[in-house]
Amino acid sequence: EGSRVLRAKIDMTSGNLNMRDPVLYRIVDAPHHRTGTKWRIYPMYDFGHGQSDSIEGITHSLCTMEFEDHRPLYDWVLDTLGLYHPQQIEFARLKLGYTVLSKRKLLQLVQDGHVSGWDDPRMPTLSGLRRRGYPPQSIRNFCDKIGIAKRPNTVELALLEHSVRNYLNQHAPRVLGVLNPLKIIIDNYPEGQSEELEGINNPEKPEEGTRMVPFSRELFIEQEDFMEDPPGKYNRLAPGREVRLRYGYFVTCVSVEKDEATGEVTAIHCTYDPETRGGQAPDGRKVRGTIHWVSAAHSIPAEVRLYEHLFADEHPDETEDFLAVLNPDSLRVLTGCRVERSLNDTTPGTAYQFERLGYFCVDEVDSKPDALVFNRTVPLRDTWARPS
Repeated sequence: EGSRVLRAKIDMTSGNLNMRDPVLYRIVDAPHHRTGTKWRIYPMYDFGHGQSDSIEGITHSLCTMEFEDHRPLYDWVLDTLGLYHPQQIEFARLKLGYTVLSKRKLLQLVQDGHVSGWDDPRMPTLSGLRRRGYPPQSIRNFCDKIGIAKRPNTVELALLEHSVRNYLNQHAPRVLGVLNPLKIIIDNYPEGQSEELEGINNPEKPEEGTRMVPFSRELFIEQEDFMEDPPGKYNRLAPGREVRLRYGYFVTCVSVEKDEATGEVTAIHCTYDPETRGGQAPDGRKVRGTIHWVSAAHSIPAEVRLYEHLFADEHPDETEDFLAVLNPDSLRVLTGCRVERSLNDTTPGTAYQFERLGYFCVDEVDSKPDALVFNRTVPLRDTWARPS
């Protein structure tokens, strides 16, 4: 090892250093994962690359730009040996903001336990994107949009999310889910009574019809949809204020219950107008906001995982230590969430829009029929499509 190599006699005067009698084989005293210590000579990458492509019947060998200077040697090996000759094409390496695509760095993230594995939904791997709920069509659309470049560039992650959001907006059914539940008690709604309200499955596809959503005296709403002392432009529920419940009725907050020790609101008492079923008032009065909800008695519990960028820096590859800019808030796990009853028969991998919240999919690994787990794919807000 280190004393002998096998070189190809080509042209020591070539302007391309790769053609100046390159090394084809070298001696390596190391066990091979398949042949053990039987062999001691191994081919160099430039010698094996074209032959591997030829043996496997590759038509176009797509490489990043650093292999452009190696293409004459790729061609020479195949032509000299008289083998089937694929075409090597070079393109600029894709870089995405707020992540890394280097296999070496991704391996380090996995081995050091910064992520749960190669299919962690924060990873830019196909298995990670699939588990997060990225449809394959949206990834293809993203690739079509960015095209192929010859110069290195960093693509905003928001553009990929925009492609995902556009696809899911067309295809994901709508459901109601509450991530941080706060109980509402409708004092003038009969105790023990419930009814079925009609919810739209997908406004982008009317042919997908409607579903029935149970409504009862006790509901859950999002904690952030209620404030005791709201600012001027707050359009959700507050003492004395009337809002619309999605698919349901107008309700007005009349009082609150609080924890004596902490002072936190634990329940809201409301009254409802039975004449406003479906969200319209016979007298034509308007309300300032519409909020989502689920029935306390009919909803089912779920765990929801909120994913953010894996790195806090948009260009982690350009930092001195990419691990130093890992985003400590890239994953938040919410337990005690509630989702509507129709999700009781859902299957792993299915995507939904949680109305007013974002797009979520059923986790393929951890979700069980009696313990649902949802991964947030993308929020509803589209930062890429924002006005300039």
